[in-house]
Amino acid sequence: MTTAVALALGAIIGILLGLLGGGGSILAVPALVYGIGLDIEQAIPISLIVVGSSAAVGALPKIRARLVEWRLAVIFAAAGLPATFAGSAIGRLLPQSVLLIGFASVMVLAAVRMLRDTESIGMACKRTDSGIDWRRCVSRSIPAGFGVGLLTGLFGVGGGFLIVPALVLMLGVHMPVAVGTSLAIIVANTASGLVAHLGAGDIDWALTGVFAGAAIIGSLIAGHLGTRMDTGRLQRWFAFLVFGVAAYVVVDTIFLR
Repeated sequence: MTTAVALALGAIIGILLGLLGGGGSILAVPALVYGIGLDIEQAIPISLIVVGSSAAVGALPKIRARLVEWRLAVIFAAAGLPATFAGSAIGRLLPQSVLLIGFASVMVLAAVRMLRDTESIGMACKRTDSGIDWRRCVSRSIPAGFGVGLLTGLFGVGGGFLIVPALVLMLGVHMPVAVGTSLAIIVANTASGLVAHLGAGDIDWALTGVFAGAAIIGSLIAGHLGTRMDTGRLQRWFAFLVFGVAAYVVVDTIFLR
């Protein structure tokens, strides 16, 4: 029964990832906690594996199309590396109820971001005749990377819902490059976050394999079909779904546990 549920939930997460370019990963932890019955300490490392492997698969075509700004990805990931370990250490000190409420807050932030118009772009990393203005870009990339890394360590999210708008709105990276660069950063962040969480508890590798495998297959299929769908409308409906799940997490944590 657990395997069937993991297959179904993994496929749903993967489909959302493939259709929305990463936003679906915000549901991985709630799916593992409420759908399969894991503690959040068990769910976080599995979520990191699922998100990281799905991002790695999604990054391959972006790399082939040269839509990854590698130097910016390295700066972001390097700033996030110590933050993931800090987030993991902080998470071990907090009770599960606090982590769940914090995660619900992150979900609300993600949903709000999905509903906002993100057409305008920032100027910090705007290209000049000689390339990216790295002196201005680095000063904003480091704190943004640290913040995303902290959330990755705390809650087991890839942070794509924050990385893409940070790259576009704060740094001025154009959307196609921002998506490809975000996937590369997610792979690095989730890898370091997983290392930080490995000692926290045992990982059910069979369950992880089923969940991640279904997510990857669902992501590939949805990514192929997503070009024919109105992703803007889908993203808005998904944002409302995230609001609903966040509300359920808060009610369950405060009133039902």
